[in-house]
Amino acid sequence: MPNLHDIERRIKSVNSTKQITRTMEMVAAAKIRRASERVESALPWAVAISDMLISTAKYAHLDNEPLLQVHDEVKRVLIVAVTSDRGLAGGFNTNVLRYVEKLTKEKQREGAEVEVAACGKKAIGYFTYRGIDPVFSFAGYSADPEFSQAAELSGYVMSAYAEGKLDEVFIVYNHAKNAAEQTLVEQQVLPVKEESYADLLGLTAKQEDIFKSFRERDDSAIPGDIDFEPSTESVMSYMMNAYLNNAFYYAMLDSAVGEQGARRNAMKSATDNANEMVSTLERVYNTVRQGAITTEITEIVGGAAALED
Repeated sequence: MPNLHDIERRIKSVNSTKQITRTMEMVAAAKIRRASERVESALPWAVAISDMLISTAKYAHLDNEPLLQVHDEVKRVLIVAVTSDRGLAGGFNTNVLRYVEKLTKEKQREGAEVEVAACGKKAIGYFTYRGIDPVFSFAGYSADPEFSQAAELSGYVMSAYAEGKLDEVFIVYNHAKNAAEQTLVEQQVLPVKEESYADLLGLTAKQEDIFKSFRERDDSAIPGDIDFEPSTESVMSYMMNAYLNNAFYYAMLDSAVGEQGARRNAMKSATDNANEMVSTLERVYNTVRQGAITTEITEIVGGAAALED
């Protein structure tokens, strides 16, 4: 049985840890709001550019835009892993990294070479430790992404795909379903799939309403012709550039919200566990203290009885 001094020291240690976890929980909660506002502002453009590209590409000549080509054989695949720079977020990073590893093995079994782009220190450290050198990486901005990073990654992807160095491109990240829940998302960026963000992210009806009439076209109506100005090449090139920039940037913004939500949940669990541990230690402390008092009283009574004899 530990002595009272050891228990007191343990209680102080747990209380000190609880203060840290509680503070981190409050900080993460404060950051969620700003990150959520950025995602909500970016979502309408993300949905619009994706739906517009999908609906317009079928009227353009695919030969005019190399990024719309579907390669006959998949030889090289790029997987972009979006993680955080810091830990203490539960399984936030582990889920992404394990899925990327699983997807990598699947593509390799199909005979493709797989390249990895690491967004966040956790992804960089994970792949570097396993002897995988990311072809593209950046860190330090997972909680507050910048568009310049997405544009830089997009530029690399566009040039590599147009030159035939890449045949497929995927993004794996955590989508913030709400402030407390995250879902893993695998998004195929190239070749472009006819999958809207509403289907990809499972958006609610309220979020879909603004674009409902655009997506749900009346197939009974005779479609009109689409004229491209100033040219098909320039229009589709602009749309593909905007689409790729948005795909990477939105994934980073969405992941930033998920990171703060996961960290808040993890720190709340740690705080609750600390409170439970303190309660248990206090009960042990009271038991030991009561035992010590009882022992002392017994010794005093026994000594007094011995003196009387």
